Amino acid sequence: MTRAELDKDPHDVRRMFDAVARRYDLTNDVLSMGQDRRWRKDVIRAVDPKPGELVLDLAAGTGTSSQPFADLGATVVPCDFSIGMLQVGKKAKPHLPFTAGDGMKLPFADDTFDAVTISFGLRNIVDPKAGLAEMRRVTKPGGRLVVCEFSHPTNKPFRTVYMEYLMKALPSISRAVSSAPDAYVYLAESIRAWPDQQGLARWIAEAGWSDCQIRNLTGGIVALHRATA
Repeated sequence: MTRAELDKDPHDVRRMFDAVARRYDLTNDVLSMGQDRRWRKDVIRAVDPKPGELVLDLAAGTGTSSQPFADLGATVVPCDFSIGMLQVGKKAKPHLPFTAGDGMKLPFADDTFDAVTISFGLRNIVDPKAGLAEMRRVTKPGGRLVVCEFSHPTNKPFRTVYMEYLMKALPSISRAVSSAPDAYVYLAESIRAWPDQQGLARWIAEAGWSDCQIRNLTGGIVALHRATA
């Protein structure tokens, strides 16, 4: 089985990401038309890592999102619950401390990290609000949270076109480039079912974070939420 359902059974989601790991970065690059590279840069700027800081990159997958933190002098811990993703990442980036972990029960002590970030992974946690609270637990007082996640385009006509792309074009394109194209049907459905920018901001506040700021990227296809512990 390579496709999860919207009830997000952890075993199904894990198997799905194990199956797509081999060509995950390539597929994302194609499906986003290269925008994912820009979004990663925006995440780095939002986190604003300092040399010597400890950063948790949750749902890090193969570590593509983690390497820039290390390049800037921070100590980054790429964490993911897909062993397949971690294996691909460790082979390509053996110097990074890849760690297996579930967003609902992170394998770290309280008040460990200066910053926690998660890109395109909060949507796949069974209970996102519980996941946000768990991220708060492992972040030092005054530390930062940056969530990069698909959201709702702010222009209504564009939103209609975008939803058509998600449900029709995205699965078709993924069949040409992905190692497990059926998984992208789930990804499209999970994006469509995700709350809008303000809805996610409320979840972040309910999880114990403060001063949540929102920045829309690519017309709201993606939104950055930055908050403080």
